[in-house]
Amino acid sequence: MDMSGSETIDAPADVVWRCLNDPDILRQCIPGCESLEKTSATDMTATVVLKIGPVKARFEGAVQLSNLNPPHSYTISGEGKGGMVGFAKGGADVSLASLPNGTTLLNYSVKADVGGKIAQLGGRLIDSTAKKLAEQFFSSFGIRAAEAATTA
Repeated sequence: MDMSGSETIDAPADVVWRCLNDPDILRQCIPGCESLEKTSATDMTATVVLKIGPVKARFEGAVQLSNLNPPHSYTISGEGKGGMVGFAKGGADVSLASLPNGTTLLNYSVKADVGGKIAQLGGRLIDSTAKKLAEQFFSSFGIRAAEAATTA
């Protein structure tokens, strides 16, 4: 599955960058995220519970940041195992552009793959769920980043 898009965030790029690297903010924004802990400057562990159609699964896995170009871009990738339900893995290239009005344009390009029982649900269900989860994440992230900008 491939997906790309952009979001205008009501915060300057340096604040958005800081939020993109803050595990507490990311945990609050990722749908179903139970835990997200930084284990090094570029590595995190995560536990996420998701419902895709009739299947509910708890994924435990690792997240890694690479291709760091602060405060302009990075690649975030991860892989989670959901036991008998299957696995999910993927990554996103994220870039930030400062806009003249003090806001930031966040562009993203996502590639993801699922396997096991989840993959049997069908591409359309998985794609629509992924799109919904991405919309929830960016809506929540935009709010959190704007709040961070007002308290900075």
